[in-house]
Amino acid sequence: MGKLFVIDGTDGSGKQTQFEKLKERLTKDGIDYRTVSFPNYDSPSSGLVKMYLSGEFGEHAKDVSPYIASTFYAADRYATYTTQYKEYYENGGIVLADRYTTANMVHQAGKIQNKDERERFLNWLWDFEFKLYGLPIPSEVFFLKMPPETALDLIKNRENKFTHQEQKDIHEKDKNHIIDSFNVACDVAKKYDWYTVECVKDNKLRTVADIHEEIYKEIIKHIV
Repeated sequence: MGKLFVIDGTDGSGKQTQFEKLKERLTKDGIDYRTVSFPNYDSPSSGLVKMYLSGEFGEHAKDVSPYIASTFYAADRYATYTTQYKEYYENGGIVLADRYTTANMVHQAGKIQNKDERERFLNWLWDFEFKLYGLPIPSEVFFLKMPPETALDLIKNRENKFTHQEQKDIHEKDKNHIIDSFNVACDVAKKYDWYTVECVKDNKLRTVADIHEEIYKEIIKHIV
Protein backbone atom coordinates (compact mmCIF):
# COMPACT_ATOMS: atom_id res chain seq x y z
CA MET A 1 0.00 0.00 0.00
CA GLY A 2 0.95 3.64 -0.35
CA LYS A 3 1.17 6.52 2.10
CA LEU A 4 -1.75 8.73 3.08
CA PHE A 5 -1.06 12.05 4.81
CA VAL A 6 -3.97 14.07 6.19
CA ILE A 7 -4.15 17.75 7.06
CA ASP A 8 -7.01 18.42 9.46
CA GLY A 9 -8.24 20.74 12.20
CA THR A 10 -11.20 22.89 13.09
CA ASP A 11 -12.55 25.67 10.85
CA GLY A 12 -10.09 28.51 10.46
CA SER A 13 -7.01 26.46 11.35
CA GLY A 14 -5.37 26.93 7.96
CA LYS A 15 -5.88 23.46 6.50
CA GLN A 16 -6.26 24.52 2.89
CA THR A 17 -3.34 26.94 3.11
CA GLN A 18 -0.99 24.26 4.42
CA PHE A 19 -2.37 21.77 1.91
CA GLU A 20 -1.47 24.11 -0.96
CA LYS A 21 2.00 24.77 0.48
CA LEU A 22 2.68 21.05 0.65
CA LYS A 23 1.56 20.55 -2.94
CA GLU A 24 3.97 23.24 -4.09
CA ARG A 25 6.84 21.79 -2.07
CA LEU A 26 6.33 18.19 -3.14
CA THR A 27 6.10 19.25 -6.76
CA LYS A 28 9.24 21.39 -6.47
CA ASP A 29 11.13 18.47 -4.92
CA GLY A 30 10.06 16.12 -7.70
CA ILE A 31 8.06 13.79 -5.46
CA ASP A 32 5.19 11.96 -7.17
CA TYR A 33 1.90 12.34 -5.31
CA ARG A 34 -1.83 12.82 -5.71
CA THR A 35 -4.24 14.97 -3.77
CA VAL A 36 -7.80 14.70 -2.55
CA SER A 37 -10.02 17.14 -0.65
CA PHE A 38 -13.07 16.35 1.44
CA PRO A 39 -15.87 17.01 1.07
CA ASN A 40 -15.36 16.42 -2.66
CA TYR A 41 -17.56 19.30 -3.80
CA ASP A 42 -16.86 18.56 -7.47
CA SER A 43 -18.47 15.12 -7.19
CA PRO A 44 -22.18 14.20 -7.00
CA SER A 45 -21.21 12.09 -3.98
CA SER A 46 -21.06 15.25 -1.85
CA GLY A 47 -24.72 16.07 -2.45
CA LEU A 48 -25.95 15.11 1.01
CA VAL A 49 -23.00 16.88 2.62
CA LYS A 50 -23.94 20.09 0.82
CA MET A 51 -27.55 19.76 1.95
CA TYR A 52 -26.41 19.18 5.53
CA LEU A 53 -23.96 22.09 5.62
CA SER A 54 -26.44 24.48 4.00
CA GLY A 55 -28.95 23.75 6.75
CA GLU A 56 -31.54 21.74 4.83
CA PHE A 57 -31.68 19.08 7.56
CA GLY A 58 -31.50 21.57 10.43
CA GLU A 59 -30.19 25.08 10.98
CA HIS A 60 -27.70 23.99 13.62
CA ALA A 61 -25.05 21.26 13.49
CA LYS A 62 -26.51 19.51 16.53
CA ASP A 63 -29.91 19.23 14.83
CA VAL A 64 -28.48 16.28 12.89
CA SER A 65 -27.22 13.17 14.67
CA PRO A 66 -23.44 12.73 14.43
CA TYR A 67 -24.07 9.18 13.21
CA ILE A 68 -26.35 10.33 10.39
CA ALA A 69 -24.11 13.24 9.36
CA SER A 70 -21.09 10.92 9.35
CA THR A 71 -22.73 8.64 6.80
CA PHE A 72 -22.95 11.57 4.35
CA TYR A 73 -19.23 12.24 4.55
CA ALA A 74 -18.25 8.57 4.57
CA ALA A 75 -20.18 7.85 1.36
CA ASP A 76 -18.46 10.80 -0.31
CA ARG A 77 -15.06 9.49 0.77
CA TYR A 78 -15.83 5.97 -0.45
CA ALA A 79 -16.97 7.18 -3.87
CA THR A 80 -13.93 9.42 -4.23
CA TYR A 81 -11.49 6.73 -3.09
CA THR A 82 -12.93 4.07 -5.37
CA THR A 83 -13.08 6.23 -8.49
CA GLN A 84 -10.08 8.51 -8.10
CA TYR A 85 -7.13 7.17 -6.14
CA LYS A 86 -7.61 3.58 -4.93
CA GLU A 87 -5.47 1.97 -7.64
CA TYR A 88 -2.73 4.59 -7.27
CA TYR A 89 -2.66 4.18 -3.48
CA GLU A 90 -2.67 0.38 -3.60
CA ASN A 91 0.29 0.50 -5.97
CA GLY A 92 2.36 2.41 -3.42
CA GLY A 93 1.43 6.00 -4.29
CA ILE A 94 1.59 8.99 -1.96
CA VAL A 95 -1.74 10.70 -1.29
CA LEU A 96 -2.16 14.07 0.40
CA ALA A 97 -5.63 14.72 1.83
CA ASP A 98 -7.24 17.97 2.90
CA ARG A 99 -9.50 16.54 5.63
CA TYR A 100 -10.57 12.92 5.90
CA THR A 101 -12.37 10.55 8.28
CA THR A 102 -10.56 12.63 10.87
CA ALA A 103 -12.94 15.52 10.15
CA ASN A 104 -15.87 13.39 11.31
CA MET A 105 -13.87 12.60 14.44
CA VAL A 106 -13.53 16.33 15.06
CA HIS A 107 -16.83 17.86 13.97
CA GLN A 108 -19.29 15.05 14.65
CA ALA A 109 -17.70 13.81 17.88
CA GLY A 110 -17.70 17.45 18.95
CA LYS A 111 -21.50 17.26 19.18
CA ILE A 112 -21.27 14.65 21.94
CA GLN A 113 -20.54 15.93 25.44
CA ASN A 114 -20.67 12.63 27.34
CA LYS A 115 -17.23 11.01 27.13
CA ASP A 116 -18.47 7.42 27.20
CA GLU A 117 -21.01 8.12 24.48
CA ARG A 118 -18.35 9.91 22.46
CA GLU A 119 -16.02 6.93 22.78
CA ARG A 120 -18.76 4.63 21.47
CA PHE A 121 -19.28 6.95 18.51
CA LEU A 122 -15.55 7.06 17.68
CA ASN A 123 -15.33 3.26 17.81
CA TRP A 124 -18.38 2.98 15.56
CA LEU A 125 -16.92 5.52 13.13
CA TRP A 126 -13.60 3.67 12.93
CA ASP A 127 -15.36 0.41 12.09
CA PHE A 128 -17.74 2.12 9.66
CA GLU A 129 -15.16 3.92 7.53
CA PHE A 130 -12.04 1.79 7.83
CA LYS A 131 -13.56 -1.68 8.10
CA LEU A 132 -16.98 -1.59 6.41
CA TYR A 133 -16.07 0.90 3.67
CA GLY A 134 -12.47 -0.27 3.59
CA LEU A 135 -10.97 3.21 3.39
CA PRO A 136 -7.21 3.43 4.00
CA ILE A 137 -5.99 4.31 7.48
CA PRO A 138 -3.77 7.43 7.37
CA SER A 139 -0.02 7.05 7.65
CA GLU A 140 0.03 10.33 9.59
CA VAL A 141 -2.54 12.95 10.54
CA PHE A 142 -1.42 16.53 11.06
CA PHE A 143 -3.78 18.27 13.48
CA LEU A 144 -3.57 22.04 13.14
CA LYS A 145 -4.29 23.18 16.67
CA MET A 146 -5.74 26.65 16.29
CA PRO A 147 -7.41 28.20 19.40
CA PRO A 148 -11.11 28.93 18.71
CA GLU A 149 -10.85 32.65 19.44
CA THR A 150 -8.15 33.00 16.78
CA ALA A 151 -9.96 30.72 14.31
CA LEU A 152 -13.21 32.68 14.62
CA ASP A 153 -11.39 35.89 13.81
CA LEU A 154 -9.66 34.33 10.80
CA ILE A 155 -12.87 33.00 9.22
CA LYS A 156 -14.93 36.11 9.95
CA ASN A 157 -14.92 37.31 6.34
CA ARG A 158 -14.22 34.02 4.56
CA GLU A 159 -16.55 32.91 1.78
CA ASN A 160 -18.45 29.61 1.82
CA LYS A 161 -16.34 26.96 0.08
CA PHE A 162 -19.09 25.44 -2.04
CA THR A 163 -21.35 28.45 -2.67
CA HIS A 164 -18.48 30.97 -2.85
CA GLN A 165 -20.62 33.47 -0.97
CA GLU A 166 -20.14 35.16 2.39
CA GLN A 167 -22.87 33.07 4.03
CA LYS A 168 -21.28 30.58 6.43
CA ASP A 169 -22.22 26.90 6.59
CA ILE A 170 -23.83 25.51 9.75
CA HIS A 171 -20.44 24.58 11.23
CA GLU A 172 -18.68 27.87 10.56
CA LYS A 173 -21.48 30.14 11.78
CA ASP A 174 -21.90 28.28 15.07
CA LYS A 175 -19.36 29.60 17.59
CA ASN A 176 -20.24 26.92 20.13
CA HIS A 177 -19.76 24.18 17.56
CA ILE A 178 -16.27 25.47 16.75
CA ILE A 179 -15.35 25.61 20.44
CA ASP A 180 -16.77 22.14 21.15
CA SER A 181 -15.03 20.69 18.10
CA PHE A 182 -11.70 22.17 19.15
CA ASN A 183 -11.93 20.79 22.68
CA VAL A 184 -12.86 17.32 21.45
CA ALA A 185 -10.23 17.45 18.69
CA CYS A 186 -7.49 17.95 21.27
CA ASP A 187 -8.60 14.75 23.02
CA VAL A 188 -9.05 12.82 19.79
CA ALA A 189 -5.57 13.86 18.60
CA LYS A 190 -4.12 12.26 21.72
CA LYS A 191 -6.29 9.15 21.41
CA TYR A 192 -5.15 8.42 17.85
CA ASP A 193 -1.63 9.82 18.23
CA TRP A 194 -2.00 12.53 15.61
CA TYR A 195 0.90 14.88 15.01
CA THR A 196 -0.23 18.09 16.71
CA VAL A 197 0.96 21.34 15.17
CA GLU A 198 0.69 24.27 17.57
CA CYS A 199 -0.50 27.18 15.41
CA VAL A 200 -0.08 29.71 18.21
CA LYS A 201 3.04 29.95 20.36
CA ASP A 202 3.76 32.48 23.10
CA ASN A 203 0.38 34.09 22.34
CA LYS A 204 1.46 34.77 18.75
CA LEU A 205 0.12 33.25 15.53
CA ARG A 206 2.91 31.34 13.80
CA THR A 207 3.65 32.18 10.18
CA VAL A 208 2.38 29.98 7.37
CA ALA A 209 5.98 29.26 6.35
CA ASP A 210 6.99 28.21 9.87
CA ILE A 211 4.10 25.76 10.20
CA HIS A 212 4.76 24.42 6.70
CA GLU A 213 8.39 23.65 7.49
CA GLU A 214 7.40 21.66 10.56
CA ILE A 215 4.87 19.58 8.63
CA TYR A 216 7.15 19.01 5.65
CA LYS A 217 10.05 17.80 7.77
CA GLU A 218 7.77 15.21 9.35
CA ILE A 219 6.34 14.00 6.05
CA ILE A 220 9.78 13.59 4.50
CA LYS A 221 10.67 11.12 7.26
CA HIS A 222 8.03 8.77 5.84
CA ILE A 223 8.85 9.00 2.15
CA VAL A 224 12.64 9.23 1.71
